[in-house]
Amino acid sequence: MFDAYTVPLPARPGVGYKPQHYAALMQDPGSVGWLEIHAENYMGAGGRPIAQLRELSNRFPVSVHGVGLSIGGEGRLDRDHLSRLRALCDWLQPASFSEHLAWSTHDSAFFNDLLPLPYTNATLTRVCSHIDQVQDVLGRPMLLENPSSYLAFADSTWDEPAFLAEIARRTGCGLLLDVNNVFVSATNLGFSPQSYIDAFPLAAVGEVHLGGHDEDADDHGAPLLIDSHGRQVADPVWALLDYTLARSGPRPLLIEWDTDVPDWPVLRAEAARAADALAYASDVHEMCMSCDSPELAR
Repeated sequence: MFDAYTVPLPARPGVGYKPQHYAALMQDPGSVGWLEIHAENYMGAGGRPIAQLRELSNRFPVSVHGVGLSIGGEGRLDRDHLSRLRALCDWLQPASFSEHLAWSTHDSAFFNDLLPLPYTNATLTRVCSHIDQVQDVLGRPMLLENPSSYLAFADSTWDEPAFLAEIARRTGCGLLLDVNNVFVSATNLGFSPQSYIDAFPLAAVGEVHLGGHDEDADDHGAPLLIDSHGRQVADPVWALLDYTLARSGPRPLLIEWDTDVPDWPVLRAEAARAADALAYASDVHEMCMSCDSPELAR
């Protein structure tokens, strides 16, 4: 178990790294201060991707984001997968490692989705055990990300912020707060995203993520948002970010764009907007320290 979590990433904008942006990043990173990679894309040995990652890691802090551990799965963690992850982290020495509060495996089957969990005491015990195992094997604390939700479980006995807070308390892990996921879940499930942020253990947050979502409707015509990471961040999500950072202070802030990846200038512009949000947050957070209800509207 880890007793404390420290934040080694800079409180600057980061972007999810895509190989087509390698040359542009090396020549003109703009506001980008760090990069995120998906662990499963770099578990091989050698080749151009590894060589480019080595070069990038000499210039930028790197955050490793896992999508395949199945932290919430009922079975044991895959030891081979965990071993490959350990090998990656050993040579790369990333600034942070994160995974999702979700499951993606059952018996020998692997699902290409991050599936939701009921928030019960049994789930809490299982997730904490898996996080303890990951942190022991990697020799470093991890961050756990809040999911985007499309349904709620009737047998849940914890709300999500309290569930994540208890996981962090028991394991010493940090948390990754995905603000777009909060907005998506709040719209789909009908709760206030601001109230969710108010209840979230912001002191444990080591990274904040932003991404785009798609808009749809359910069978009854109600709004249904899909966390797609395939477009620019929506204005209401930027506003929720302002609300969040006013309470937490500036944090490492990632722009995620994983499908329909744009040319570099588009992603660089999103990072520049994130830099503006962080600068604004620094000023507003100082005001928050001296008043109970700061004005958050720009």
